[in-house]
Amino acid sequence: DFEASFIRLIDKVTNGSRIEINQTGTTLYYQPGLLYGGSLEHDCSPSRGIGYYLESLLCLAPFMKHPLKIVLRGVTNDQVDPSVDVLKATALPLLKKFGIDGESLDIKINRRGMPPKGGGEILFTCPVRKVLQPVQFTDPGKIKRIRGTAYSVRVSPQMANRMVESARGILNKFLPDIYIYTDHMKGANSGKSPGFGMCLTAETINGTILSAELASNPQGQGAAVLPEELGQNCAKLLLEEVYRGGCVDSTNQSLALLLMTLGQRDVSKVLLGPLSPYTIEFLRHLRSFFQIMFKIETKTPEEEHMGGEKVLMTCVGIGFCNLSKTIR
Repeated sequence: DFEASFIRLIDKVTNGSRIEINQTGTTLYYQPGLLYGGSLEHDCSPSRGIGYYLESLLCLAPFMKHPLKIVLRGVTNDQVDPSVDVLKATALPLLKKFGIDGESLDIKINRRGMPPKGGGEILFTCPVRKVLQPVQFTDPGKIKRIRGTAYSVRVSPQMANRMVESARGILNKFLPDIYIYTDHMKGANSGKSPGFGMCLTAETINGTILSAELASNPQGQGAAVLPEELGQNCAKLLLEEVYRGGCVDSTNQSLALLLMTLGQRDVSKVLLGPLSPYTIEFLRHLRSFFQIMFKIETKTPEEEHMGGEKVLMTCVGIGFCNLSKTIR
């Protein structure tokens, strides 16, 4: 059902798409239309997070005909997909690096919804761009501060404070500048299911943002999680992400590579941590769709003096130009 919901979303965003699904639901014929954009609303399936839908919209939004303004409803934070908080903290600054910026680039969380029932709501707005800038993004820099959000819905507000305390217990050993906001939503804004979780981001002096997140088990599934444990584990996940390093965290590797591919006919370079399996598959898709091969150089920890093995990805963009942009 979430895949059907996703196809409906893509159909709303485009104009003139042709979609055929056979009777057993095993094959899909899809002929893409024009990316149209505009003001839309979509109810996402609660079996996957809004992040599942938002990730693909982030790839398409800059190339619409009209600036995209879409309200998505469903599960904002779950254990499978990147949460809305993480995409807001990491994907939006990444888009700005490629020249997609302005006041209208924003993800606003109106309501939080936890699985299984959801009930969250976000507003995603993105401007259109004619061309993308090439990037040279090879020095992640040293980490200067850690920010985060501990959220709780339909549980005691004390849960958020307990998570913050245990996470700080680990992170304070490394860095003094740590600020974790507590976000307790109540009433209609808290969705339909109880839950809590945490999203942490580490920012470097060069503007690289690395993130980690954890959410509690959905109501009625699995053992109850202690907020202290969740806070500690989330802090450890962030340290793991810092160890992996690179200029883009593992959630957004594929987005960065796509934007590099669609850039001007100029060289783009990005230093990444170890490639995730998803990214490796994504590179194969880029090769079959755009005939683009990346030059991949590995950097050992000795050369970089820090963390795990890094990969320097270099490519020349295909010079994609958004011709359907309305000219005022």
